[in-house]
Amino acid sequence: MPEFRQNLATKEWVIVAWERAKRPHDFQKDSELPKELPPLREDCPFCPGNESKTPPAVFSISARNVSDWSVRVVPNKFAALNPNLSTKREQRGKFLRADGFGIAEVIIETPLHNLTIATMDAEQVQKILLAYKQRYLEVAQSKNINLITIFRNFGVRAGTSLEHPHSQLIATPIIPPHVRDPFQQAMYYYDSQGSCVYCDMVKEELEQKERIVLESKHFVAACPFASRTPFETRIWPKRHTPAYGQISEAEVADLAYVLKTVLAKIRIGLNAPHYNYVIRSAPIGDEDTRYLHWYMVIIPKITTPAGFEIGTGIYINVVPPEQAAKYLREVEVK
Repeated sequence: MPEFRQNLATKEWVIVAWERAKRPHDFQKDSELPKELPPLREDCPFCPGNESKTPPAVFSISARNVSDWSVRVVPNKFAALNPNLSTKREQRGKFLRADGFGIAEVIIETPLHNLTIATMDAEQVQKILLAYKQRYLEVAQSKNINLITIFRNFGVRAGTSLEHPHSQLIATPIIPPHVRDPFQQAMYYYDSQGSCVYCDMVKEELEQKERIVLESKHFVAACPFASRTPFETRIWPKRHTPAYGQISEAEVADLAYVLKTVLAKIRIGLNAPHYNYVIRSAPIGDEDTRYLHWYMVIIPKITTPAGFEIGTGIYINVVPPEQAAKYLREVEVK
């Protein structure tokens, strides 16, 4: 029978629709494998040789082969925000406005057009994660920046417009309620329980074992108890760490293995669905709090929120996370 489940950290509710549940294999049948791409494209602004088609790099990691770079970070040429604007907020009658101040960057993950994190080697994934950290630390020093969001859109259904593998970083002076409210809940939990809610969630998932996809020395990947959508997967660091910028060298290497493996399982098991992933990290200035804990969330785009979800904020998940995790655990990655 269907059941309500509550997210321990956010207090949000989901419905796990056991009676409407689709088998994990059904999603593989419903999807199509992506078309094969060439390793280089002359018309791609992110491919080697076309560096003049993007703004100058603000950070890069050199490569031994293929080109003189393996990861490039450039300002977003079509950014929604501008770092040269004011952060002053103004009243317009009862309404509040501000100029669109912010920093937007593109992390070009590899010179090769036809790779993705699921198919590249772990060393390259490690370089991407290192670029995330370096840009996070650098942008965090910028005046008036209060929140840094690192994310990846893979495929048209996930919102990307360019095939070449890339991630994005957007930094804003505003911390929206969508982000702030879970942090408030985490603070209330710490005040009442005396512990980090995310640490407790990781501990509980490890004890129950049903929803674990992969465990490594430093990380736990699981389809969480109150997953909002099929195959939603979260990657939590075992060490209590509020901000992604605090990740250690050993953790970067370990996360590269975990992230690559999880995305490879999703790619193989679900026929390469489009997806989003986001790094949730503490706001700038809150990196030492005892109640915040950074993590990654991966959302395969295999269902669409409908009227009930939009109207209530309560998502209906038609693949119980226990089944999703078991299915992904059993997917073999070569």
